[in-house]
Amino acid sequence: MSDLTLGALYGIVTLLVMFSGMPIAFALGVVSVGFMYFFMPESSLDTVTQNVYEELASITLLSIPLFILKGAAIGKSPAGRDLYAAIHAWLHKVPGGLGIANVFACGLFAAMAGSSPATCSAIGSAGIPEMRRRGYSPGFAAGIIAAGGTLGILLPPSITMILYAVAAEQSLGRLFLAGIGPGFLLVLLFAGYAVYRARKEYRIALDVYQRGGEKSAYLADEHFTFSQKVEMLPRVLPFVVLLIGVMVALYGGYATPSETAGLGALLAMVLIALVYRIWKPKDLSPILGSTIKESTMLLMIIGMSLLYSYVMSYLHISQSAAQWVVGLHLSKWLLLAMILFMVIVLGFFLPPVSIILMTAPIILPPLRAAGFDLIWFGVVMTIVMEMGLIHPPVGLNIFVIKNIAPDIPLRDVIWGVMPFVALMFLAVVLLCVMPEIAVGLPNAIMGGR
Repeated sequence: MSDLTLGALYGIVTLLVMFSGMPIAFALGVVSVGFMYFFMPESSLDTVTQNVYEELASITLLSIPLFILKGAAIGKSPAGRDLYAAIHAWLHKVPGGLGIANVFACGLFAAMAGSSPATCSAIGSAGIPEMRRRGYSPGFAAGIIAAGGTLGILLPPSITMILYAVAAEQSLGRLFLAGIGPGFLLVLLFAGYAVYRARKEYRIALDVYQRGGEKSAYLADEHFTFSQKVEMLPRVLPFVVLLIGVMVALYGGYATPSETAGLGALLAMVLIALVYRIWKPKDLSPILGSTIKESTMLLMIIGMSLLYSYVMSYLHISQSAAQWVVGLHLSKWLLLAMILFMVIVLGFFLPPVSIILMTAPIILPPLRAAGFDLIWFGVVMTIVMEMGLIHPPVGLNIFVIKNIAPDIPLRDVIWGVMPFVALMFLAVVLLCVMPEIAVGLPNAIMGGR
């Protein structure tokens, strides 16, 4: 059996097992062990636990549970709602200010939590009801939170980028810095669309009212005094200081990513204890329980995905696939387009963690040979995977939103997120035309390579 035939069989069996409904980690493990049994020496089965342990015994991966703990401490406390309320109070006079407030709140919370679902849940639980109460259409309210939540895997500390750095053997600090520029670009694009959409909905509401219809909440005049705005800051500023402190420690060279994650998690726990009086065991139980569940799930997927990649490499599937792609002699940009299209399709069914760990051995060698900067590609790939988080049929954030706002029809949620998918595609095009948006900051701070 040729390597490519064996690779095709490997892919087909993987899809069949995944579509059976088996959890992703166990599906990857079953396929890996099955192919080890049938196509590798019998003694290879004795190394399964050793391979998984060696792959997980990485100091970089240690930061994942710690960043998850930091995100859970903030997400399971009222910090997300307070952050949203403070930004709204300061931006409510800006056209579409409530939508912009939610974009900024998602961006800030994503940078603190590093998790897309956590951002959607924390900001959406407060933001969606507030927007709807003030007249925003359900689809728009759901769409802007779902899209804003995707910033959680782009802005540092991004768990997805940690895994990409491990898979691509790239500098995590450089990759984190590369995500900041595109992250701000997406925030600006989302905020710009929020202004446009809010003005459009305002005009429609005003026209209905002038025709004798019901007065929409869009037309209500809301006012916050300066003292009210200032009163909201004390609870928010400590978490913003935490975010800034973590960034300074990481990029200033004062601490490694793992040390930074540990420091951030510890400080987040201290802050929620001091600010919200969350310190009793019954109060900490949801935070610690959520951390254990999510960390276990992610590390199981990572361990089985790395075993999956090891089997691909041993059977020469990844090498043959990479050589086949190179042998097509595609132009540089056609190669990139083909790979990104594959990532989009995989994003319909798989989470970003699995996409990175399953495809890295195949797609990275041809990209490196074509002269692409793998740091830059990591950012582009992350944005494309963000599109998968809000793109049907299996966009994770869509179902998170549906869970926190069950009365909004799924059709409205999907139509609400589609403009943001288009904005992400525009961001990818801009990054292709102006790669300095991503690589400029790491080159300036850490030097060119």
